[in-house]
Amino acid sequence: MTMIDELLAAGPAVTFHVISALEAVVLAPIVLLRRRRDRLHKILGYIWVTAMATTALSSFWISGMKLVGPFGPIHGLSIFTLWALYIAIRYARSGNRRAHEGVMRNLAFWSLGVAGTLAFLPGRLMSRTLFAGYEDLGFALVLTGAITAVLFGKLFEQAPKRPREKTAQ
Repeated sequence: MTMIDELLAAGPAVTFHVISALEAVVLAPIVLLRRRRDRLHKILGYIWVTAMATTALSSFWISGMKLVGPFGPIHGLSIFTLWALYIAIRYARSGNRRAHEGVMRNLAFWSLGVAGTLAFLPGRLMSRTLFAGYEDLGFALVLTGAITAVLFGKLFEQAPKRPREKTAQ
């Protein structure tokens, strides 16, 4: 069975969830690390927010670790994600750029970084799909990548910022 076959066999909710999560993972560094907050940032930001909301909402049709009915700990993260998206958009619309940026960075860390890393725990679908036979090594690789991304993010935050260009009026 190929990787695509295993994902499709998991059902439409899982397939939809994985596709929207991958879209969010690909767009996150582009949107978050882009220095200019221009029209492209806004367009990609809306696409990213849609992908994040789709990922969070689709999780409610996936029940792997059940604690309360069909829901598990990951569903708490989904609720956090939806709430944080709402708050971040509210901050952006009110012009509070720093708060918007902070919420979005935290959202990317917790909802993509932490949840994404946990998706690769040995025995889980993503781990079986991508690292069949080498799941422990695969999880170690993903965890190392996540730690590297966090360290890179900390270095990026400490880098001197260029002054913003003033636009002619």
